[in-house]
Amino acid sequence: MTPLAEGAATDTIFALATGPGRAAIAIIRLSGPATPAILTALAGPLPTPRRATLRKLHTHTGALLDHALILFHPSPASYTGEDTAELHLHGGRAILAAVTAALLHAGARPADPGEFTRRAFLGGKMDLLEAEAIADLVDSETEAQRLAALRQLGGAQSALLAGWAARLTHALAFQETLIDFPDEDLPPHIEATLLADLENLLVELQTHIALAPAGERLRTGLTFAIAGLPNAGKSSLLNALARRDAAIVSPHPGTTRDPIEIQAEFASIPVTLIDTAGLRPTADPIEAEGIARARARTQSADLVLHLIDASNPTPPEPPPGPTTLLIANKIDLAPPPPGAIGISVKSGEGLPALEALLATHAARLTHAGATPLLTRARHTAALRDAATGLSAALAAPAPELRAEDLRHAHHALARITGKTDPEALLDVIFRSFCIGK
Repeated sequence: MTPLAEGAATDTIFALATGPGRAAIAIIRLSGPATPAILTALAGPLPTPRRATLRKLHTHTGALLDHALILFHPSPASYTGEDTAELHLHGGRAILAAVTAALLHAGARPADPGEFTRRAFLGGKMDLLEAEAIADLVDSETEAQRLAALRQLGGAQSALLAGWAARLTHALAFQETLIDFPDEDLPPHIEATLLADLENLLVELQTHIALAPAGERLRTGLTFAIAGLPNAGKSSLLNALARRDAAIVSPHPGTTRDPIEIQAEFASIPVTLIDTAGLRPTADPIEAEGIARARARTQSADLVLHLIDASNPTPPEPPPGPTTLLIANKIDLAPPPPGAIGISVKSGEGLPALEALLATHAARLTHAGATPLLTRARHTAALRDAATGLSAALAAPAPELRAEDLRHAHHALARITGKTDPEALLDVIFRSFCIGK
């Protein structure tokens, strides 16, 4: 792969921006310095920037390729910051193959995965958080995921990090001044104010880190496991929540061996529902393996729906581990025991209330609606490094060591967005103090 920091100055790339296969319209995007020349070679004189223009596309030999709408976005007012273009073609496979061949002949090369967005980042059009948000937006499957990705793409997380970075820069500027000018007549409260500001900032970072698991769950989805004794109605509950016959239902115990997974949504959060093997002593090695897998899945699940039979006079205790809801099925035969959520999969009684409760738990586990949230392990690791640097700075025995710890914290924050600005510290120092006096 050509390093984009070097290749962006010479390479012109192209890629299909719409889904592959037969379609009414297919869009090919180009980006790079040769875009105007390639567009001219295929479609004649360049169109008015950012105005869709109908043109005939030809090969280098003059053969007609297609009638297409073309758009030209000159640098720097484009997605990548380079000269870019879009070819809106008819979506036949033969047309795509012919236009691809013409672009290759003209000197463009196929783009690598994510290369358009990577060039946009390198060109300063977005930071790493916003670039990752584009991937999340493309991958979003639910409304909550879409809104979370849009918030990040809109710069909510970046603005929060920029505010923290500015406060760190200001603190470091003060600290450097205390080191470089110890004999100056500086107000005595400066260091106390500095330490108080750092303590407040540390609390904010730690609070944000505590919410990180919720953000990652929102991006990747939740797991709800249905567990309990055989014949409690676990497979029937899975089918009811899925609104289809996803699992085999049988009156014979031990029917479910391997966990059965289906995809669902609660509060616009993607949830994987798992039907597990019935928990009971068994001499059957295959069923025993299924039960072992069931216990493993319940321990790793975000929420366990522990199902019991309401007609069983001595329901078992819910298993330890993650958050567990005790649900009593078959309330058409007997009332639920105290503390259990009563449902009847057969009659449907209690199912709407259970679904509403599952939506409440899904929203709680993901902090849906909160903004902004960390959505990737990379973000969380860097923010933890920043918090570690702040903690070390507060405990540092010498001003020089505190300054070094503050630099570490600042650099950790910069890793999240991919932006580092060594001149920012100098700007604050020279603006805030008359250093040359």
